[in-house]
Amino acid sequence: MVVSWIEAIILGLVQGLTEFLPISSSAHVRIVGEFLPNAQDPGAAFTAITQLGTEAAVILYFWNDIVRIIGTWSKSLIGKAPRNDPDARMGWLIIIGSLPIAILGLLLEDYIDTTFRSLWITATMLIVFGIILAFADTYGRQQRELKDLTYKHGIIYGLFQALALVPGVSRSGGTITGGLILGYTREAATRYAFLLAIPAVVASGLYKLAKSLGDPSLNGPYGMAETLVATGIAFVVGYAVVAWLLRYISTHNYRLFVWYRIALGIAIFLLLGFGIINPV
Repeated sequence: MVVSWIEAIILGLVQGLTEFLPISSSAHVRIVGEFLPNAQDPGAAFTAITQLGTEAAVILYFWNDIVRIIGTWSKSLIGKAPRNDPDARMGWLIIIGSLPIAILGLLLEDYIDTTFRSLWITATMLIVFGIILAFADTYGRQQRELKDLTYKHGIIYGLFQALALVPGVSRSGGTITGGLILGYTREAATRYAFLLAIPAVVASGLYKLAKSLGDPSLNGPYGMAETLVATGIAFVVGYAVVAWLLRYISTHNYRLFVWYRIALGIAIFLLLGFGIINPV
């Protein structure tokens, strides 16, 4: 029906606008779904699949970097490039940093699809990680660049990214917060957050897509056609947001996003408390 298509378009816009900002796209998709005519949670499958669109935007934006990293990493495996080459190291760092979210994502899949999607949890995570981001942004030394990234730090980055399995944390926000705590500059932490997200998001999206094609009942309130339209919209909008955010953080701190997270979290608590929206 027409309403479902309009809702899918709106949710695609929301996904594209919020995926790369440290404000949690999954939280926004979950919350906005409650205010649409169907008043339903779009579901974990819809969220994961539409993230393929925003991740495609990252791949396009960083295409030259990605090709260089993959090429040099591959050559280092057969001795045609030094293993300590910065691009070869970055290839290993992305692989190592992706392990925590991959392992925990599989182990906690049932909770991710159900318990973790409670709006009480989402509101709490928005506020808690907003405060942690503010602390990291204010007190982080911001002296390290990507060339200073170590394997130990890669794993720590990965653990912070894995926290985003809980809606409200934010994949980019969690990873960026970890980077700032480790002393990396805002630009370095943000760029690595984008690159690190590619394997996890693509794998998760394709996994959910395959499951949804095999069992349409997992799609939630939207059919596959509507989900794919939302994914396409998320791609276009997401590309513009990536370019904007990298320019923005070169001259600004993350305080704007911190206050937004806290205000949104409080608003959700109020809406839940007055029974205006349902927590699950």
